[in-house]
Amino acid sequence: MITKGDKNKARLKRHLRVRKKIEGTSARPRLNIYRSSKHMYAQIIDDTNGVTLAAASTLDKEVAEKIGNGGNVEAARTIGELIANRAKATGVVKVVFDRSGYLYHGRVQALADAAREAGLEF
Repeated sequence: MITKGDKNKARLKRHLRVRKKIEGTSARPRLNIYRSSKHMYAQIIDDTNGVTLAAASTLDKEVAEKIGNGGNVEAARTIGELIANRAKATGVVKVVFDRSGYLYHGRVQALADAAREAGLEF
């Protein structure tokens, strides 16, 4: 039987393996996501300078009032649109997508699709 801790350990191993190859630059920063059971988080990160350029999560006051539950696909779509708008406000249009070892399915896919529709290229 696979427990939740084992699943997260496997995800972290996948994340570290991918992070060896993916790096956000000033020209193409990294769109990093984190998915918990109750919330969704997204950051635009410039790894060369070690700076977070934009961030959005379901804990933001403007988002939390609009959505009730932060752990569903609709919340992920909202975060995708919000991170794309905040990235464009800082002048970022092209990013590298870092799914943090999660499967490209469900909430992760909804966030990525919403960010693409809002104008981010990756």
